Amino acid sequence: MRKGIHPEYGPVVFRDRAANHAFLTRSTMTGERTVEWEDGNTYPVVDVEISNVSHPFYTGTARVLDTAGRVERFERRYGKRGRA
Repeated sequence: MRKGIHPEYGPVVFRDRAANHAFLTRSTMTGERTVEWEDGNTYPVVDVEISNVSHPFYTGTARVLDTAGRVERFERRYGKRGRA
């Protein structure tokens, strides 16, 4: 890698405010605030709105859309189109 063109890559704590969950990983993102982690070291913290802990897909609370039911309801209301 060429020197001086890449951002710093280091440990960062990402904190999901909605789920009150935090995890330590490495990233090029930095935060202005810091937090003391479980290991006693201080790391920059980045607040995120959603993570795998609070995302509906990963928590199993995602709703499945019934597209077939929507099509049938549309056809009942407006009738089926004839083929040309």
